[in-house]
Formats: sequence, structure tokens, C-alpha cells
Amino acid sequence: MMARDLPIGNGEVLINFDTHYNVRDIYYPYVGQENQALDHLSHFGVWTEEDFFWIDHPELKKQGGYLNDSMITHVECRHERLGLTLTLRDGVDAQDNVFIRKVVIENHRDRERTVKLYFHLDLHLYGNGVGDTVYFEPELQSLVFYKGHRYLSLSCLAPDKPEAAVSSYAIGQKEMNRLEGTWRDAEDGQLGRNPIAQGSVDGTVELELNVPANGTAVGWFWVCFGRSLPDIKKLEQKVRGASPHALLQRTYNYWLQWLGQERHDLKLLDAEMASFYKRSLLIIRTNMDNRGAIIAANDSDIMKFAKDTYSYMWPRDGALIAHALDRSGYHALTRRFFQFCKRGISEEGFLQHKYNPDGSAGSSWHPRINAKGEKQLPIQEDETALVLYALWHHHQLAHTVDEARDDYEQLVVPAADFMTKYVDASGLPLPSYDLWEERYGVHLFTAASVYAGLLAAAGFAGVFRDKQRARRYKEAADRVKQAVETQMFHEAENRFVRSLYWNEEKRGYEQDLTLDASMYAVFDFELLPAEDPRVVSTMKAIRDRLWVRTDVGGLARYTNDYYHQVTKDTAKVPGNPWFICTLWYAEWVIAVAKSEAELQEAADLMKWTIRHALYSGILAEQVNPFSGEPLSVSPLTWSHASFIKVAQEYMAKLKRFRYQARSKEEPSDAKLLQKAGERA
Repeated sequence: MMARDLPIGNGEVLINFDTHYNVRDIYYPYVGQENQALDHLSHFGVWTEEDFFWIDHPELKKQGGYLNDSMITHVECRHERLGLTLTLRDGVDAQDNVFIRKVVIENHRDRERTVKLYFHLDLHLYGNGVGDTVYFEPELQSLVFYKGHRYLSLSCLAPDKPEAAVSSYAIGQKEMNRLEGTWRDAEDGQLGRNPIAQGSVDGTVELELNVPANGTAVGWFWVCFGRSLPDIKKLEQKVRGASPHALLQRTYNYWLQWLGQERHDLKLLDAEMASFYKRSLLIIRTNMDNRGAIIAANDSDIMKFAKDTYSYMWPRDGALIAHALDRSGYHALTRRFFQFCKRGISEEGFLQHKYNPDGSAGSSWHPRINAKGEKQLPIQEDETALVLYALWHHHQLAHTVDEARDDYEQLVVPAADFMTKYVDASGLPLPSYDLWEERYGVHLFTAASVYAGLLAAAGFAGVFRDKQRARRYKEAADRVKQAVETQMFHEAENRFVRSLYWNEEKRGYEQDLTLDASMYAVFDFELLPAEDPRVVSTMKAIRDRLWVRTDVGGLARYTNDYYHQVTKDTAKVPGNPWFICTLWYAEWVIAVAKSEAELQEAADLMKWTIRHALYSGILAEQVNPFSGEPLSVSPLTWSHASFIKVAQEYMAKLKRFRYQARSKEEPSDAKLLQKAGERA
């Protein structure tokens, strides 16, 4: 599998590269929906009189990251044998749907040289390669790709030329009759200039530059996105009128200013942590659609494994990511997410398994009947509960709780009413699927989430003087807590259990003793204090028995985790290390720390996270327990949000230890569910 790296976007366009810096994913007009590239490789090549190479050639030594704290890439490529250095900077304009690439070529020879740059696009409009058209548009001197209401143009410019124009171009068919694509045509430095092609097609443009001896030359490429040819022409006029340089500069400035909304004092972190914190905020933003969907991951490479992707909005992931963003001060951004959830809630009051970025129901593997043919709900109940939990924090932190009546009536009441009914006689939530989407039962993570969601609902009811509901929600939360303490704690093991499963013969629940990192939820969602002896023994068991005993380290999800499993030696490797699981344990370490010295273990785990990211700062879902290489999708939005949340907790505790006498605990660092309980 080839990890995705260096995502850039603006909430409508998202571009992903692979680790060789090939363009692999092009999402438009929704982030995470309609991959116009569909994981097919779009090439970038360089021709000289001596030789030709593509950007993924092994002779080309590359180092890729971002330009400072921005969403502009900065990739340096050096070809020793050919005496060339290329510096590429890519960005998606913050205002308009334009992907811009700047290429600086440095000539290390003592003579002027002609260098040709080739930008290739292999598109599958609407996510398929049937019925696409690409043609050369003489008015624009560009290639135009289209199908239905999807239009893209590919243009280029040399600064010493008065107007944008390609030096040459190639248009043709691919994936049929053994045709590989027009990129092959570039390797001899001569393009065919075929004016149009339809079907499964691609296109390549050439930009010829004269590079002085021991000097540099600059080339520009850009791709405009629209729903019609007039849309494309307007965008092309904007780019040419302002210059691609101006658009790239304003995008760089925009992201620096965007990070200025962060409300925490990042000086409490060392420089590496602070930089990674800001990078995580930016990565999260690339995976957020402007219409509210927070996408789990946008890595199409996973299709080879599962014939599906992570390009969906899971309400659980979205809620916890929104929670981290709200604590950072990005309330206007998270507001869109809660509006999305309000539109998506079912008539029964629960949120679905997952959603497409346009709000429609996502694919699912949760059945609606059980093995006996009886009806069951295809849900993960924690997804409904955690949206209420995050919504309460959102309005508390944004100081908008008094303006939340519509949220209360349209989202909180239906969801909380559902949760109060979806319980057994003891008050435990009825079975649903777990957060790992694998098991149907009653889960500790889900129960703790429902407790938190009901307390949040009670808080809203108290604000709006809905006394009857406030009392009912609070009482339901208390019953969940009591049922968890009595039914989900194993006395002999002296810890909580992962789940309860119904035994039809015994007519009762059986405890699942599998150690699972998600059991951290019992303290994180405030069902019990982090210092409670039962929580302490549970978290210590997680650390002792789920830690990966290799040079890589990190915490596994649970014992004998099969997902992307690389070894059956579960005594040494209970599962692959997951970033979120490792950070959950760090969060508990911070919660129970009584001195600055006791925070060191958490700081080490944060450093572990940074150390196992890609050079660019990208966090995957999990890493190989032996090599440390990324596994599954990257970036996983939840991984970055988990780092942000742990860093926030770390800063809050550090501030308390250092400035106890002089500083007041900040609202975002408080346990805001306590307020909800008091409101009720």
C-alpha cells in the first residue's frame, strides 16, 4: 500500500499525493466524494538533452514537507547525475477552486540548458473513466477535461512569456487496447498534439524553459475546477489577471492567519510539539468539507484492500474531532458539522452508521436483522451520544448556549429521547455495534458515551427550562452509571470489561474480558474520575498488556487485533500500534498526574507520535509494529484530533502546576459535563 501524503485543499477541492509526490486523489466538488482521479497516478516529468525522468524515479532524491505553518507544500528534488534541483510548491487557492504548482529549476551546469516540464492528468470524472472528453481549447491555450457538470482545465505559464500557453500537448486514450496514456509520449520530449479524445482519456502539457548556466528558471502550472465551461473560463481569467504567484501567496497568508484563531498558549509546548499541533489543525481542515462533513480519511489506496474507502462522515469521529477544534477556538467551522448532523438525524432519533459528504447515507455492513431473523438497529449508539456531548461543549466554549434552541429541539431532544428509550430494565443501553464496528453488544465505550450524551442533553434542557426532560435525562444518565459499575466491572480481574454479550441459553449477559484501549472512555467521558481505583487498574492493565513489545512500541487496539495484522505473535504484538490508542493512554497519564514530573510519560508518548509520523507530519491510522511504516489510511483525521486534545490537556495541567497561584482554569480545560449535571 502507498501512503497518502501532503494533502492540500480548501473545503471543496482536495488534492492528495503519494509518498513519491505523484498526484493520486483529486476530490471535487465535495471533500471525500467524487474522486476525479480515482487513485490513478498523474505524472510529473522533466526532460533534458541528456535524459528524461519522472518525479518518482529512484535517482531523484526528494524531501517533502510544508512551507512553514501553511497549506503550501515545499518539496525539494535533486538529480545529481543530471545536475538539476527542482523545488515544487503546490497549493489549492483559499478562495477559488484552483490547484497551483510552482516549479523552480536550478541548473548546476556551466552552460544554459533547455528543460521541458511535463504535467500529466489521468482523470476519471465522477469517479469513473467512461465517457470523459479532453480537448485543446485554443482560446485558453489549455487542455479542458469534462463530463456532465464536471470541468477541469490544465494550464501553464513561463514568467518570461507574455501569456499563458503550453509549449506542446498530448491528448489520447488509456486503459484500452493496451494504451498506457499520453504520459508515455512525453519521454522522448515530443508530444503528439492530438486535439481531442473521448472515452477513457488523459492529457499532458509541456512547458519549455531556458535555464541559465548556474542559474534558475520558474514555471507555473494550474488546474481550474468548475461545473461548466464558463466557470472554467472565469477562473482562468482570475488566475491570469492576478497571476498564479499572487494566488499562491494569498493562500500562504490565509493559512497563517487561520492558525491565529488557536486560543491556547503554545509556548507551553516545545517547538517540535507546537509545530506538530499546528500542522495537525491544518491536516484536519483538509479533510473537512465546507458544508459540514468531517471526513475520517481520504486515502483511496484502501480500495485495493476493501473495495471501499474511509471517505465518509462517521458521527463519532466527527464529534471528537469537532470537540478538539472547539477547544482550539474554531467554532464557526464546527458549527457546520452540527448543522450537518441536524440534517442527518433519523426520524427515530439516532444518527446513521456513516454519511457521504453530501449528507446521503453512506455504505454499511450493519444488518437490520439478527441471526434469528429479528429486527435490530444498524447503529453504533456512541455516534449519536457523542454528537450531543460535543454539541454541549461547542455552545459552552462559544458562549452561544442561550442561542441553541433550534439545536435543542431538532437534534438534542430527538437523540436524547431515543437514548432514554433504548435501554434495558437496568438502565444499560441496548446492544449496538462497537466503535470498532465489529461486534454487536453492550460496550463500555458506548455506555460511557451515552452517559455523557444524556448529561449534555440534561444541561440543554436545564438552559431552556424544560424541567421534565432535564430530570428524565439526568436520571437516565445516573442509571447508566450505576449499571456500568455493577455489571461491567470484573471483581476477580479488578478492572472493567470491554463488552457484554447476550447469552440466550442463560438469559443474561456474559462479560467480555478482552483488553481494549477504548475502555479509557470510562474516565474521559466523566462516568468516573481518572483517579478512581477501578479506572486506575483498568488503565494499568491496558498499558501493561496492550503495549507493543518491539522497537516501535505504541498501544494496540485490543488483544489479537486482526485488522492489517502482520504477525500472530500476540504476546509480543497484541495488535498494530494505533495513534489514537496510544494517545488515549497519554490522556489518562495527564489526568492523574500530581506534578510536572509525572507529566513526562505523556510528553514521551506525544513525542512517540511525532516520531512515527511521516516527515511531512502526516499521521496514519496505525503503523507497522516492526518497521514503523504507516498502515491502513493516511492521514486519519481522528489521529490528528487525538494529538490536539492530548496536547490541550497537557498544556492545561502544565499551566496549573507552574502558575497555580496566579492563573484561573480556562473554560476549555474544565470538565464541562459537571455544569450540565448542575443545570439539570
